[in-house]
Amino acid sequence: MYSTLVQSVFLPLHERLLKRPTFALWHDLEKSQWLSRGEIEALQEKRLNALLATALEHSPWHAQRIREAGMEEMVRSQAVTLADLRRLPLMDKRDARENVDTLVWHEAPGGVYKYTTGGSSGEPLIFYFGRERQAADAANRMRAHRWWGVEPGERELYLWGAPVELNKTDRIKKLRDTLLNQHLLNAFEMSPARMDDYCRFIGAWRPACIFGYASSLALLAAHAEARRYRFTQPGLKVVFATGEPLYPHQRELIERVFGVPVAVEYGCRDGGYLAHQAPGGQLLQMSETVIIEMLDGEGKPVGPGEAGEVVITNLATAAQPFIRYRTGDQARVGTMPDRGGRGLHVLDEVLGRQTDFVVREDGTLMHALSLIYVLRATEGVARFKCIQHTPLDLEVQVVPDSRWNDLARQKVIDGLRARMGENLRVDLRLVDVIPAEASGKYRYVVSHVDLDGELRQASGQYPASSAF
Repeated sequence: MYSTLVQSVFLPLHERLLKRPTFALWHDLEKSQWLSRGEIEALQEKRLNALLATALEHSPWHAQRIREAGMEEMVRSQAVTLADLRRLPLMDKRDARENVDTLVWHEAPGGVYKYTTGGSSGEPLIFYFGRERQAADAANRMRAHRWWGVEPGERELYLWGAPVELNKTDRIKKLRDTLLNQHLLNAFEMSPARMDDYCRFIGAWRPACIFGYASSLALLAAHAEARRYRFTQPGLKVVFATGEPLYPHQRELIERVFGVPVAVEYGCRDGGYLAHQAPGGQLLQMSETVIIEMLDGEGKPVGPGEAGEVVITNLATAAQPFIRYRTGDQARVGTMPDRGGRGLHVLDEVLGRQTDFVVREDGTLMHALSLIYVLRATEGVARFKCIQHTPLDLEVQVVPDSRWNDLARQKVIDGLRARMGENLRVDLRLVDVIPAEASGKYRYVVSHVDLDGELRQASGQYPASSAF
């Protein structure tokens, strides 16, 4: 009954206070997913024209590109088709990072909010988003969770570690989580003792779903299995994995220990909420709020079943438009429509994103993103790579930009030692370029510290045959 109260009273009130139209969008999405593919693409075109018109009026950087592509009159007359979108050049992280002042619309309705990302790309990025983007992401997630029987307002447990969440530990944040039936466990602190506490809490709290980094979920599952702990409590329906590819052996491990299916969420902080796995295994795109292109090395669309780079146009990013934005991810185009009858576009799998664990001197395992957040928050860091040789030896390669100085160097070292321990030896090297791995993929945190038994299995230190 409390879950019903959260869905009908507390959650809608929370969103209204933040001036986010989340529930209205959610109700629309519940209907629009059943449109035909053609009807959904017509909806995409309508929203694309609205986004381009806003960009032409309020985003000088995009406006120049629209004019140079000879599309100004098409945009003003709301006549742009999905095929016409390919006339615009691609946008990458460097474009977004170096032109933020001429990209953002500071007077966007509801205000704009600053965010810093970098994640697995290794390129720190400051961008702005508005209430529309926040609401779209939340509404899409609510819809996707309902595919698995999780209603808004049911208990949700997050095994997460972004400082933006962890720093909000005041009474208001705790009260909010309690009222909204949510609880956060720190994925950056995965010591055996802490994981014992996590297991006990999950058993006592009985969430309807668990959401977290794929590798952190697998690590917790491996620890629980080693401790002979079984999550047999009623109510748990699904585990949602995100942030990196989910390896087949990790999926099997998590499902075996938790006793429920695992579903994959795909998205990125800058690009938005992109796709979610549905029962039956297909990865369904959030087609009403994002256009996803898969392009080959020459920038041409790939065919069904073929892999290409994920390029997105987020239709809910009026505050700072991301139009034909290169994510750096590789994905495979779906070959079949949604088996459930929805008109949403389908991905077969997402390839090429991975983060590792790092090991502290005391044996505590930490998610690699705990290091990434230190680098990406430091001005002067254009690109970076962390290589852990031993628990006490960390090599940090930094491609600096014009803002790099001695204070930035010390901030990196101090931040890493705060995460890894004061005895950490940091070998920080300034380089001109950071090459790809022999496989052709980029990895921005690599640990050469061997893990034991089930922890090695959980961390993903085996090759994967599939991302999902």
